[in-house]
Amino acid sequence: MTARRVSPEGRRTGVRRRRAAAAALLLPAVALAGCSSEGGRRPAADTGEGGGQVAQTEPMKIAMVTHAAPGDTFWDTIRKGAEEASAKDNVEFLYGSDPEGGRQAQLVQQYIDQGVDGIAVTLAKPDALRDVLGKAEEAGIPVVSLNAGEGEFEDLGAFAHFGSDEQLAGETAGERLKEEGLQHPICVIQEQGHVGLEARCAGVKEALPETEILYVQGTDMTQVSSTATAKLQTSAEADAIIGLGAPITMTLLEAKESAGSDVTVASFDMNGDLAQAIVDGDVLFTIDQQPWLQGYLSVDSLWQNHRGAFKIGGGQPTLTGPAVVDSTNAEQVLQYAQEGVR
Repeated sequence: MTARRVSPEGRRTGVRRRRAAAAALLLPAVALAGCSSEGGRRPAADTGEGGGQVAQTEPMKIAMVTHAAPGDTFWDTIRKGAEEASAKDNVEFLYGSDPEGGRQAQLVQQYIDQGVDGIAVTLAKPDALRDVLGKAEEAGIPVVSLNAGEGEFEDLGAFAHFGSDEQLAGETAGERLKEEGLQHPICVIQEQGHVGLEARCAGVKEALPETEILYVQGTDMTQVSSTATAKLQTSAEADAIIGLGAPITMTLLEAKESAGSDVTVASFDMNGDLAQAIVDGDVLFTIDQQPWLQGYLSVDSLWQNHRGAFKIGGGQPTLTGPAVVDSTNAEQVLQYAQEGVR
């Protein structure tokens, strides 16, 4: 079975049709539960010292497997959301990650073998996960996807997806650049073949046809910096450069300075440093996908499914973005970004 492909026009129509708010939280949140890549701990019952009441449902075990690269702080925010939902829902939370699709599939298989009650998985490389997610279905383990794979999740057996529509996010970035009179952006992709990142730049190109794609190795910031610096030094027409992740964008700011360039810098995603750069005027905007919500809703939806066979989204992705953060609202989100919940 091949992954479903959706045209830009069809995607925009579908997005307008399916915009639905994330499900309301049924119980108040409590303090974050401790967690490691090998597993988490189930919280004790509420002690009355603050926070909310832990769910009285039976304990369950949920695993999350992402394509996070080592050192990428974006995923810390997703884990914080997942851990808070786990604390509320009486869930033992397990986490594993690998940017290589085959090794990500191996992690999923390990959790299937452990007999977990649910799996949340990112689908940056959907074809690499197709077979193993079929095994999860055979084992009766419900699956949701998050962050990447909004166009493929149904075909791979997930009953819900939580994330941003990346094509729409790219178009939003392109239109925002166009408002500033910019026409020739460089869109920097840090992982070639990642469906979400490719869709972001495709969306920018939809709005600004003269967009140029630059591939870099996102796990090597020295290489990112040198490649971007060389590109800026030789691209006379470039008037903007866009990073597809906050650490990448902060490196692009350094490359801009090294190249002596006056291009406008824009971004996707968020961390505290990037939010401060927007406040300071060094970055024009970022397209935020609100990853804390992705982590929280992924765990909470599996708990809801376990306790009452609830399925959030009605077969359509539940969108957590795109949300534009620029000079008009960066101060408002700065504290939350610095605390790692944006």
